[in-house]
Amino acid sequence: MADLIEEFNAYRTQMNERILDADNKVLKRIFNLDTNAYADTSDEGGLSVQVKELLGLSTSMVLRCDDCIRYHLGKCYEVGINKKQIFEAFAIANLVGGTIVIPHLRRAVEYWEALEAKGENA
Repeated sequence: MADLIEEFNAYRTQMNERILDADNKVLKRIFNLDTNAYADTSDEGGLSVQVKELLGLSTSMVLRCDDCIRYHLGKCYEVGINKKQIFEAFAIANLVGGTIVIPHLRRAVEYWEALEAKGENA
Protein backbone atom coordinates (compact mmCIF):
# COMPACT_ATOMS: atom_id res chain seq x y z
CA MET A 1 0.00 0.00 0.00
CA ALA A 2 2.91 2.35 0.61
CA ASP A 3 3.57 2.27 -3.15
CA LEU A 4 0.22 4.04 -3.58
CA ILE A 5 1.52 6.99 -1.58
CA GLU A 6 5.01 7.13 -3.10
CA GLU A 7 3.63 6.83 -6.63
CA PHE A 8 1.13 9.63 -6.10
CA ASN A 9 3.64 11.98 -4.42
CA ALA A 10 6.37 11.34 -6.99
CA TYR A 11 4.05 11.98 -9.93
CA ARG A 12 2.59 15.10 -8.33
CA THR A 13 6.03 16.52 -7.56
CA GLN A 14 7.39 15.73 -11.02
CA MET A 15 4.44 17.28 -12.83
CA ASN A 16 4.28 20.35 -10.58
CA GLU A 17 7.96 21.01 -11.32
CA ARG A 18 7.33 20.72 -15.05
CA ILE A 19 4.36 23.05 -14.83
CA LEU A 20 6.25 25.66 -12.81
CA ASP A 21 9.31 25.35 -15.09
CA ALA A 22 7.13 26.63 -17.94
CA ASP A 23 7.28 29.98 -16.11
CA ASN A 24 3.66 30.89 -16.79
CA LYS A 25 2.75 33.84 -14.56
CA VAL A 26 -0.92 32.87 -14.14
CA LEU A 27 -0.15 29.26 -13.22
CA LYS A 28 2.54 30.36 -10.77
CA ARG A 29 0.07 32.73 -9.14
CA ILE A 30 -2.56 29.99 -8.85
CA PHE A 31 -0.04 27.69 -7.16
CA ASN A 32 1.01 30.53 -4.85
CA LEU A 33 -2.60 31.37 -4.03
CA ASP A 34 -3.21 27.73 -3.11
CA THR A 35 -0.16 27.70 -0.82
CA ASN A 36 -1.21 30.92 0.90
CA ALA A 37 -4.85 29.85 1.27
CA TYR A 38 -3.83 26.85 3.39
CA ALA A 39 -1.48 28.81 5.66
CA ASP A 40 -2.31 28.87 9.36
CA THR A 41 -4.06 32.11 10.28
CA SER A 42 -5.37 31.01 13.66
CA ASP A 43 -3.06 33.46 15.46
CA GLU A 44 -4.90 36.24 13.58
CA GLY A 45 -8.35 34.89 14.49
CA GLY A 46 -8.53 32.81 11.32
CA LEU A 47 -8.52 29.08 10.71
CA SER A 48 -5.90 26.54 11.66
CA VAL A 49 -4.12 24.41 9.09
CA GLN A 50 -6.01 21.39 10.42
CA VAL A 51 -9.41 23.00 9.78
CA LYS A 52 -8.34 24.22 6.34
CA GLU A 53 -7.13 20.76 5.34
CA LEU A 54 -10.39 19.17 6.50
CA LEU A 55 -12.28 21.77 4.47
CA GLY A 56 -10.06 21.02 1.48
CA LEU A 57 -10.67 17.30 1.92
CA SER A 58 -14.44 17.64 2.19
CA THR A 59 -14.77 19.98 -0.76
CA SER A 60 -12.47 17.79 -2.87
CA MET A 61 -14.69 14.81 -2.11
CA VAL A 62 -17.82 16.72 -3.11
CA LEU A 63 -16.07 17.80 -6.32
CA ARG A 64 -14.98 14.16 -6.81
CA CYS A 65 -11.31 14.92 -7.43
CA ASP A 66 -9.31 11.86 -6.39
CA ASP A 67 -5.95 13.64 -6.78
CA CYS A 68 -7.16 16.46 -4.52
CA ILE A 69 -8.57 13.96 -2.02
CA ARG A 70 -5.24 12.14 -1.83
CA TYR A 71 -3.32 15.39 -1.50
CA HIS A 72 -5.50 16.62 1.36
CA LEU A 73 -5.49 13.23 3.08
CA GLY A 74 -1.68 13.35 3.04
CA LYS A 75 -1.68 16.86 4.48
CA CYS A 76 -4.28 15.89 7.09
CA TYR A 77 -2.08 13.00 8.16
CA GLU A 78 0.99 15.28 8.30
CA VAL A 79 -0.74 17.85 10.54
CA GLY A 80 -1.96 15.24 13.02
CA ILE A 81 -5.60 14.80 12.14
CA ASN A 82 -6.83 11.48 13.50
CA LYS A 83 -9.00 8.75 11.97
CA LYS A 84 -12.15 9.81 13.82
CA GLN A 85 -11.80 13.37 12.50
CA ILE A 86 -11.15 12.07 8.97
CA PHE A 87 -14.27 9.94 9.05
CA GLU A 88 -16.32 12.89 10.29
CA ALA A 89 -15.08 14.88 7.28
CA PHE A 90 -15.94 11.89 5.06
CA ALA A 91 -19.44 11.85 6.53
CA ILE A 92 -20.00 15.56 5.90
CA ALA A 93 -18.71 15.24 2.33
CA ASN A 94 -21.05 12.35 1.63
CA LEU A 95 -23.97 14.14 3.21
CA VAL A 96 -23.38 17.26 1.13
CA GLY A 97 -22.27 15.48 -2.06
CA GLY A 98 -24.71 12.60 -2.03
CA THR A 99 -24.21 8.95 -2.80
CA ILE A 100 -22.20 9.74 -5.94
CA VAL A 101 -19.31 10.50 -3.56
CA ILE A 102 -19.23 6.91 -2.22
CA PRO A 103 -16.76 5.58 -4.85
CA HIS A 104 -14.40 8.40 -3.89
CA LEU A 105 -14.96 7.57 -0.23
CA ARG A 106 -13.79 4.01 -0.89
CA ARG A 107 -10.58 5.21 -2.52
CA ALA A 108 -10.10 7.79 0.23
CA VAL A 109 -10.37 5.13 2.93
CA GLU A 110 -7.84 2.98 1.04
CA TYR A 111 -5.42 5.92 0.84
CA TRP A 112 -5.91 6.86 4.53
CA GLU A 113 -5.19 3.25 5.54
CA ALA A 114 -2.02 3.34 3.42
CA LEU A 115 -0.95 6.52 5.21
CA GLU A 116 -1.59 4.89 8.60
CA ALA A 117 0.29 1.74 7.59
CA LYS A 118 3.24 3.78 6.33
CA GLY A 119 3.30 5.73 9.60
CA GLU A 120 3.27 2.55 11.65
CA ASN A 121 6.17 1.17 9.64
CA ALA A 122 8.25 4.36 9.82
